[in-house]
Amino acid sequence: MPTSSRSGDGEGDLLHVRRGLDLPLSEVTWRATTSGGPGGQHANRTLSRVEVLFDVAASATLGPRQRARLLQRLGPVVRVRNRERALQRLVAKLDDALRVEPVRRPTRPTKSSQERRVQSKRLHGEVKRGRRRPLLDE
Repeated sequence: MPTSSRSGDGEGDLLHVRRGLDLPLSEVTWRATTSGGPGGQHANRTLSRVEVLFDVAASATLGPRQRARLLQRLGPVVRVRNRERALQRLVAKLDDALRVEPVRRPTRPTKSSQERRVQSKRLHGEVKRGRRRPLLDE
């Protein structure tokens, strides 16, 4: 959940993304446009769609590894919509893209698990053989 610390001058507003990353709101751009789709005169004239844009490539706050990871996963500009939850979505996208996945080390199946698998297949085959029609002896 995004939190921001506010000072009175507006320059110190920060958007907390994760431990070690607080974005100044001065790096976040707000843009209002008319919403697309059908609608009457009010819908066509009202700036009701709000987008929040974060320029990853131009950010002075990000470290080189954070910038590289975000550029790889999200591209040079992160864009989210919806006035009420735009900052929450921005934080969620950035946090998810910065998450480092643990390296998976492949393991081999144990001897007993291999034996259980083969035994299960053997039993299943016996059940299927039991369902066959009996052969007619001539």
